[in-house]
Formats: sequence, structure tokens, C-alpha cells
Amino acid sequence: VQLVESGGGLVQPGGSLRLSCAASGFTFRFYTMTWYRQAPGKVRELVGDINSSGSTNYANSVKGRFTISRDNDKNTAYLQMNSLKPDDTAVYYCYGFNNWGQGTQVTVSS
Repeated sequence: VQLVESGGGLVQPGGSLRLSCAASGFTFRFYTMTWYRQAPGKVRELVGDINSSGSTNYANSVKGRFTISRDNDKNTAYLQMNSLKPDDTAVYYCYGFNNWGQGTQVTVSS
């Protein structure tokens, strides 16, 4: 099983980024995929998830700004992040089938 995040980087406040999580080694379409993040000195927190039917849930802190989607043909989950704030700075991780990706750094700064 492998989960590989990509798409992180440096963005100005108010900007957007789209993270990807490419999955392999399990039947992706059957499983909920979850995004977490961990800011420096803080515990890892839930960002949101998407189940096998495409239903989503979000943390209150990102609701209305972030969107999770999935492409089962590509075995990939996405996290579209809009209206980014400095408080969104963190390493973002995807989680699925009891496995974690390696994380991708998102830095929101002017």
C-alpha cells in the first residue's frame, strides 16, 4: 500500500492550492479517504474526508474554503484549498486503508 501526496508549496494569503493523494495497493474506490494536517508544535488534526460514495465532511475551520474530491479511475483523492490563511500552514497528510502518506508542506505567507 502506498499513498503519495503532492501539490504543496508556498502561497500568499487568499491564494489556492490543490493537493493530490495518489493511492496504490488497495481497491481505492471502496475506501474512505481522509485528509489531516499538522502545524508546527501542534497535534495532527482532521481536515475532512470523502467516503466511497463521494460524501464529504469537513472540519469547521476549513468548511466553505476547502473541497475534497476523488477520481476512482485515477486512484487519487484531492484537496482543493481556497482562500488560504496563514493558520492553514501545516504538513498535509492523506490517510486511507489504515495507511498514511508522507505528507506535503503547505506554507501560507506573504
